[in-house]
Amino acid sequence: MRDAFGGHEPTVDETAFVSKMAYLVGEVSVGARSSVWPFVCLRGDGGETTVGEGSNVQEFSMLHGAEVGDRVTVGHNVVIDYATIESDSLVGIQSAVLGGATVESNALVAAGSVVLQDQTIPEGHLAYGAPAETRPLTEGQRAEISRIQDHYVDLAAEYRSVGEL
Repeated sequence: MRDAFGGHEPTVDETAFVSKMAYLVGEVSVGARSSVWPFVCLRGDGGETTVGEGSNVQEFSMLHGAEVGDRVTVGHNVVIDYATIESDSLVGIQSAVLGGATVESNALVAAGSVVLQDQTIPEGHLAYGAPAETRPLTEGQRAEISRIQDHYVDLAAEYRSVGEL
């Protein structure tokens, strides 16, 4: 479902997949080859929410005033509230990234972690725990981020080919 709010309507690139069971409201944009899965809420009612190209936002996640770069994976049941996730990163299942926080490019937020308000996760680092601590990513973790991103771009294309879901 897509609703206008505050004079803004969501915009979705024609090559993106957005489930009909997702809710987009207000100043929201979804980039090329991206996917927004069922029961996701993208709110642009107090600041723009953007999802870059080739990114995916998985079931039960909520983004509010969030900036998500290109080739980002947002796992199931994630909250990103007025925060920035830079390109080529992954935010794991049941994580929260709070107001003013930045997850720099090529970073991974481990499942169940909490990135605190105004915290920065450095490029190429793993954030883990609540509150999040950091350490450099391993080569295996870097490869897994890329593998998951590629999988979701392919899966979204398959869903688009089936029609409206």
